[in-house]
Amino acid sequence: MKEKRDSALDYQKKNRRKKIRTVGQFAILLFVGILLYLAVFDTKRYEEADRSQWQNEKGFIALSYFGVGRSGTSKLIAKEHLDEQLQALRQQGYVTISQQDILDFYKKQKPLPEKALFLAFEDGRNDSHLFAQPLLEKYNYKATALTYANKMGNSDNKFLQPKDLLRMQENGFWEMGTNGYRLTYINIFDQDGRFIGVKDENELPTKNHVEYYNHYLMDFIRDNNMIPVEDRAQMEARITHDYKEMNQIYTNSLGFVPNVYMIMHANTLNQGMNRLVSKVNDANIRQMFAMHFNREGNAFNSSQNSLYDLSRVQPAPYWYTNHLLMKIQKDTQQKMKFVQGDEQHAEQWERLSGAEEFKENKIVLTSPPGENGMLYLRDSEKSQDVKVSAKLEGNVVGKQSIYLRYDRQKDSFVRLTLHDNEWTIEQKKAGSAITELSTSKLSEVQWKPEDLAYDKATVYSKAQTEAGAPKEEEGYPINIQNSRQIDIVVRGDQLTVSVDKQMLIDKQRIDGTIVKGGVALESEYSKQNKKDDIYDAVFTDVNVIAVANKSSAKENVLYRNSYTGFEKVVNVIKKASSATIDWVIETF
Repeated sequence: MKEKRDSALDYQKKNRRKKIRTVGQFAILLFVGILLYLAVFDTKRYEEADRSQWQNEKGFIALSYFGVGRSGTSKLIAKEHLDEQLQALRQQGYVTISQQDILDFYKKQKPLPEKALFLAFEDGRNDSHLFAQPLLEKYNYKATALTYANKMGNSDNKFLQPKDLLRMQENGFWEMGTNGYRLTYINIFDQDGRFIGVKDENELPTKNHVEYYNHYLMDFIRDNNMIPVEDRAQMEARITHDYKEMNQIYTNSLGFVPNVYMIMHANTLNQGMNRLVSKVNDANIRQMFAMHFNREGNAFNSSQNSLYDLSRVQPAPYWYTNHLLMKIQKDTQQKMKFVQGDEQHAEQWERLSGAEEFKENKIVLTSPPGENGMLYLRDSEKSQDVKVSAKLEGNVVGKQSIYLRYDRQKDSFVRLTLHDNEWTIEQKKAGSAITELSTSKLSEVQWKPEDLAYDKATVYSKAQTEAGAPKEEEGYPINIQNSRQIDIVVRGDQLTVSVDKQMLIDKQRIDGTIVKGGVALESEYSKQNKKDDIYDAVFTDVNVIAVANKSSAKENVLYRNSYTGFEKVVNVIKKASSATIDWVIETF
């Protein structure tokens, strides 16, 4: 009898597990089905703006992202950061414009929206479309997808194929553009002046050893003495052949040639390159395309620009939202409303210059162009002896500073600055110049060759190649990031500083007149970065504590944004899960 009951119970358990498994499988199938439906039968459509309300006759900005990734890389912006940037642009009032809007603006003098944005994604990557599409729908933004013609119809699933591109246009969020026929480098020399010659992008998996190069359409092909190995007719035939191949591939694959061209490499055509090479490129471009974004570095295009000499900004993956807004403000001279983040944390600080964002456990302090950004911790001057700890996580090339006893009236302070992987400790007493207490290089920052910001010279001489890498270009690539743990204690007339748990100075005496003042943070760009004079200093897990003295045994927290308790555990799990997903994507 007992055996029958046990058997019946086992059967019921098995039946229950089977039902649960069936329900689970059905839920998974339903979820996959919904995803497939959204991918194939997505009914969201781009809503056209009311152009009758447009009155802008001045111009527009153009932004072009290299690519979008799930978590971001040295070359791909993280989808989360792209979302934040597009949201900020939307809140500023920016409306995306189409290619036809630009043509009408220049050819028919038709106005644009007050804040007009031309948005593009270069390189024709699948992941850019995957992660950007939901954001275009979210903000009702239109974008141009730029591709390479020789990627059409090949077996590399990293790139969008003709069927994908044609489908992308159906709901109005996407238009087509091109970066050219191929990405090939010519006249390559390494850091020691050795000649490498001509290589396709796939033949240069790591480019950290490359010092000089040119793009395929940017020069005569030359030998190791920089003497052309082709005459003018051969050069013109070679370059024209690339444009003809591009034309044929797009016509056969898409049924049309895109209107927009963004040549590789920007800022070269008609800007220092060989006049004969410029001429043949320009003739082919004007014959094939309706407009050409030839330049990079300035976001604004005015009504005085030419359709064949337009400019765009390529936001770097490491730019925080305020960095982009600061750049647009610089280029357009239009006042921007910067992103602030957590209001409760923001209330504890006074902005002296720049723009600050309080994001999770980070304070991101963005400097104005060519100047310094600065924050002052309110009421911190009430505590003479303090302990400050933080991780400094901005780019290696740049300046991040922490001030102690900063007296704003007397302009006196003690300051630690991390700049270009060196630390400097200084003091300044009222009415005197800054005095250096200590300085030294920090331990080497480890970075991978694929992290290199590949932006070398394109106009060069034989003498330059023989000399190898110029000394002024030594140092870290401008896009390399790092984290340094900083701990500072000032008590009485003594200062103690450690970096990454290594003591730098221990109870060093400071000037006895520097006794009052609060805590401040500072960011500033490095002159080593010749491309960008805006810098994001990143202060993570900031703790400012009033040090106990004889009259008080209790330490007082003046400011803290670090995770604690359960919040810290959740953050660790979140990071581990994200890293695991990234590993699976990269591996499989």
